[in-house]
Amino acid sequence: MNVVIIGCGVVGAAIAYELSQVKDLKVTVFDKQPPSSYLSQTSTKAALGVLMGVISQKIKGKAWRLRQTSIERYEAWIPELEALTNQTIPFNRQGILSLCFEGEDLTEWQKLAEIRHSQGFPLEIWDTAKLQKTCPQIRNEKIIGAVYSPRDRQVDPTALTLALVDAARHYGVEFKFGVDVLPLACQRGDDEHFCSEVETTQGKITGDWFVVSAGLGSNLLTSQLKQIVDVRPVLGQALQVSLENSLGNPDFQPAITGNDVHIVPVGSRDYWVGATVEFPINTQEIQPNQEMLDSVKQQAISFCPDLAKATTIRSWSGLRPRPEGRPAPIIEKLQGFSNVLLATGHYRNGVLLAPATAVAIHEMIISNDSKRQTTTALRN
Repeated sequence: MNVVIIGCGVVGAAIAYELSQVKDLKVTVFDKQPPSSYLSQTSTKAALGVLMGVISQKIKGKAWRLRQTSIERYEAWIPELEALTNQTIPFNRQGILSLCFEGEDLTEWQKLAEIRHSQGFPLEIWDTAKLQKTCPQIRNEKIIGAVYSPRDRQVDPTALTLALVDAARHYGVEFKFGVDVLPLACQRGDDEHFCSEVETTQGKITGDWFVVSAGLGSNLLTSQLKQIVDVRPVLGQALQVSLENSLGNPDFQPAITGNDVHIVPVGSRDYWVGATVEFPINTQEIQPNQEMLDSVKQQAISFCPDLAKATTIRSWSGLRPRPEGRPAPIIEKLQGFSNVLLATGHYRNGVLLAPATAVAIHEMIISNDSKRQTTTALRN
């Protein structure tokens, strides 16, 4: 059985790796960007890799199940990927610290901590004394405490994606970079439409399953199928800064978040700070707003004043795919089509939900293939 994946950001790469371990599957991945730059303009590049699962307010239903699956999958994935590829993937296991501010109701966090405890995940509520003792770099009179999640993580999105690609190759997945896939075409079946091939700049490619994980390019790919996948861009900017000394205790360096601003330790006394959330105005084109990036930096300094002494090493931006009029992400069959799956529109949670998305796509393909085999057997 042939599976074609279109799009190789972190989600597409995760799906390729997950499917690479399924017997009798031939998996091919296409991305229009060449290997040296295919991450350069994607949402993967915009991400800081802060995996806010346990500390999120999602406690039930699909939203929590996806997070729980990813949290558990990452703990197995990282050592697997490092062993397979002989690469080190920066993976911060020191948790996530979420700052609490004046006016915030800590009883809601207490309720969440109780729920997480029942689910098997620790969540700690720190008062100001505990916060000052453990993270002395945080100095702001409006901060009244913090919530610490020791089971949440942070991962380098680019290193992760490249490792997923290499590991999937190890298991036989074929990657075709620098190849553009044209809008999908289809044939009509008994009940649903069926896509048998895609047209690319290197000719036609046949497949039994087509997985669209192209982020902002998803709607273009499905345009000829008369199905709108309304995913719109939201720009994110971030920067990397360097200090002479680590913030606080050099042996305890969790990712810190407050008012939707992240301070992410990335080694060698360097930190990522971000990210902005910039929506388009009357157009699909978004230009990075320097004032918004400066504002994010100033907020980070207000939490950790020592950041005012930091030297900015670089800044960057990327576009996140946000579904219009529905929750993110979109993980489902394309309506009316029997073999086209969507894995797109993850907005700000592509890295967090990549493992769970890969598992979901795996289950869709395998369960549907089993149904097909059963139907065929009954007909015969």
